[in-house]
Amino acid sequence: MFDSLSDRLSATFDKLRGRGALSEVDVRGAMREVRIALLEADVALPVVREFVEKATEAAVGQNVLRSVTPGQQVVKIVNDALVEMLGGGDGAEPAELNLNVNPPAIIMMVGLQGSGKTTTTAKIARRLKEREGKKVLMASLDVNRPAAQEQLAVLGTQSDVATLPIVQGQQPVEIARRALQSAKLQGFDVLLLDTAGRLHVDQALMDEMKAVADIATPHEILLVVDALTGQDAVNVATNFSTQVPLTGVVLTRMDGDARGGAALSMRAVTGRPIKFVGTGEKLDGLEQFHPERVAGRILGMGDVVSLVERAAETIKVEEAERMAMRMEQGKFDLDDLRAQLGQMKRMGGLSGLAAMLPGVKQVKQAMASGAADDKHLVRMEAILSSMTVKERQKPEIIAAKRKIRIAKGSGTTVQDVNKVLKMHQEMAGMMKKMKKMGGLKGLAKMFGGGGGDLNAMMEGAGLPGGGLPGLPGAGGPPGLPPGFQNFMKTKK
Repeated sequence: MFDSLSDRLSATFDKLRGRGALSEVDVRGAMREVRIALLEADVALPVVREFVEKATEAAVGQNVLRSVTPGQQVVKIVNDALVEMLGGGDGAEPAELNLNVNPPAIIMMVGLQGSGKTTTTAKIARRLKEREGKKVLMASLDVNRPAAQEQLAVLGTQSDVATLPIVQGQQPVEIARRALQSAKLQGFDVLLLDTAGRLHVDQALMDEMKAVADIATPHEILLVVDALTGQDAVNVATNFSTQVPLTGVVLTRMDGDARGGAALSMRAVTGRPIKFVGTGEKLDGLEQFHPERVAGRILGMGDVVSLVERAAETIKVEEAERMAMRMEQGKFDLDDLRAQLGQMKRMGGLSGLAAMLPGVKQVKQAMASGAADDKHLVRMEAILSSMTVKERQKPEIIAAKRKIRIAKGSGTTVQDVNKVLKMHQEMAGMMKKMKKMGGLKGLAKMFGGGGGDLNAMMEGAGLPGGGLPGLPGAGGPPGLPPGFQNFMKTKK
């Protein structure tokens, strides 16, 4: 997400960072580039105008022009303005759902048809159940779209969340009344109401939503908007915010939105916080919206905190403990390499990790040139899966004939097999060095000297201190296993 905007802003600020001193003309020229970049990203014009005016006013101040590092100061000013635009700043915490009420807490989902309301309802329910231990009930009030109620029931089964039994012929207000009664009688903590949508905003849609809201008196009314619709998403949000008392926004398909205009405009236009962003169709593809972290991604600063959180959620405890023990012993075989590749895939693969890594520009360039993408992970996993258990445990026995067999079995070449083996040798050598350096405590040094804070975050996340399992080194694009750059040179 935000790829095109991030690239444009990075190019603009690279010019400023390369200058020893800046004049007011330089700053205003850079701000014009920022203005164009935001407009090209489909950010609403009034939002762009206010943003650029505030940032320019702060950036042309004497403190910036006389600063030792004026280019960095301008970047900080733009970063702070982005955070404010997105609803953060001044120590503000990310917007949370209002669940501190007498149960059940009622959350009403609204939006146009096709925006992803039903899937988002299931994602939020799963998140509340797994992360906060809430007893959640979902109810579909959509009697217009064919099989809408059945779809929510299926998603409820997949996420192990209760859904209100379907009674054919009932209308939305009746379903809402029955759902509220069931939630109270059965002691549910949260009730999620998935309302119907339309292809466009019309009075019938609004009247139905108001009738449901009058019966349910929801504590949260979340507007679900498809980020891919760009400027139209902002128009939809404006229409809904004038009709119903929204408490927050959920942006779906953010992983497919390279421009990001909807996210940057939504807070300013609606006056309501973005609470979640949807990334993908899977039920775990939902992230809490953090303005500071998003601003960091846009400006190419990475988002290590989110990376650590994702690692804590996806890395299997047994694998992490086993890897920690083997690291202490200085051991590393091809089964360990295979496990690390699996961890990278669970964390979103190269594409999912790229935007979170500091120095993301190099990673993007490698992926854009075809030098690094998730196909490489698939190919490497195929090579490792084509080996016998004994070969993975004792790579030294893999001679020429074995390499030919492995290459044929994985649909690759002997050259590819050799590159995987070389990567393993480099990583195994690193593990032996780690043992001499003091085991896991030495792993922080592999992050280019910046591992101290990361080490503390990892320990706070409950992971083996020092680094991300599956991302142990820096021998190429930041955060990729040593030796991985050699394998990426393979032709597709």
